[in-house]
Amino acid sequence: MKFEDLSLNKSIQRALIDEGYNTPTPIQQQAIPIILKGTDLIGCAQTGTGKTAAFAIPIINHLHHMVGSSKKAKQIRALIVTPTRELAIQIGESFDAYGKYTNLVQLTIFGGVSQVPQVDKLKKGVDVLIATPGRLLDLHKQGFIDLDQLHFLVLDEADQMLDMGFINDVKKIVKLTPSNRQTLLFSATMPMAIRELADAFLKSPEYVTVSPVSSTAETVEQRVYFVEKENKRQLLYHLIKNDDLSDVLVFTRTKHGADNVVKALKKNGINAEAIHGDKSQNARQRALEHFKTKEVGVLVATDIAARGIDIDQLPFVINFDLPNIPETYVHRIGRTGRAGNGGIAISFCSKDEKAYWSDIQKLIKVNVKTIEDHPYPWAEGSGGGSATTEKKQGNSNRGGERTKSRKSDASKQNKKRWY
Repeated sequence: MKFEDLSLNKSIQRALIDEGYNTPTPIQQQAIPIILKGTDLIGCAQTGTGKTAAFAIPIINHLHHMVGSSKKAKQIRALIVTPTRELAIQIGESFDAYGKYTNLVQLTIFGGVSQVPQVDKLKKGVDVLIATPGRLLDLHKQGFIDLDQLHFLVLDEADQMLDMGFINDVKKIVKLTPSNRQTLLFSATMPMAIRELADAFLKSPEYVTVSPVSSTAETVEQRVYFVEKENKRQLLYHLIKNDDLSDVLVFTRTKHGADNVVKALKKNGINAEAIHGDKSQNARQRALEHFKTKEVGVLVATDIAARGIDIDQLPFVINFDLPNIPETYVHRIGRTGRAGNGGIAISFCSKDEKAYWSDIQKLIKVNVKTIEDHPYPWAEGSGGGSATTEKKQGNSNRGGERTKSRKSDASKQNKKRWY
């Protein structure tokens, strides 16, 4: 299937060609026809599968036909609710890209910044509103947002909104919208609370499931280091320094842990920044921009903050702390190896995390390479059960050469990404 087979408006097809898009991803192939025919939809897909385009393209197509070249005052016809500022900005950029040859106007609103510029744009009129829950409800309460003419409601990253405590806000938002809207719900996982939300607010939805949460991309090379907990920071520095790693996304379990890792790296001359919930929106966005522009080589993040990270060809993901939920591991390493590009996912496993690693292996059913030849192994030996062991031969420079070669191979791939 090609995008030209989906009966899309020529203006949208032209924009997709500009973006280098020819063949829809699996979720786009399944979701776009469903949305075009006006049916509610529940999409379960991991980050990086192209779900933003899966709902943005058909919404733009429909609104372009509806609004056309009308000179009438614009009204909010589509509302996309998403949990974080970073995600909202990404979605806004996607609507701008796919709709650049239409006269549709999108606005992205979020908290943590002055509402004045956002209100000024709302007063001028917008077709598509992308919003975080808190700022949306606040501006609606002030009378600046009218959802009476809404046609599309998209609840994006619903599981993340559940984790962040936004579900009650989402319920309030849904009640502000017309009953005859078309509702689209996307989530990387489907816990019971999300299923109940879908049952309450969607009408006879069709289900689309792509890339089950238990699967990891074949393009991602996975490695595990069994390391004493107190030596994790030294091992991280050792790998970054000796293997000359850059463009590295590091995951920690806590916000405090992320800050401590950054302090340790900076103390050793590694330029790193952290993003997590205690950082202001401006600080988080600034750190992300520094990472994208390679001013910062290492970005340390918690899971919630990282859900909004969108980096071209991210070569390295390091699990400094293993997640206690196995599915989270899949989401984390899904940040690399996207759209056919190569990537390396490295995990540090301390003794108190061995049960977590066992659960992860049961879920992914992959023999992950155990790297034993490193300076900070478990005191009584690395162990690791069923993992495949790879002993590096010679000195650390040779191991670094292999990593650099793998990184070089990944960087040579220049395929377009689908989000």
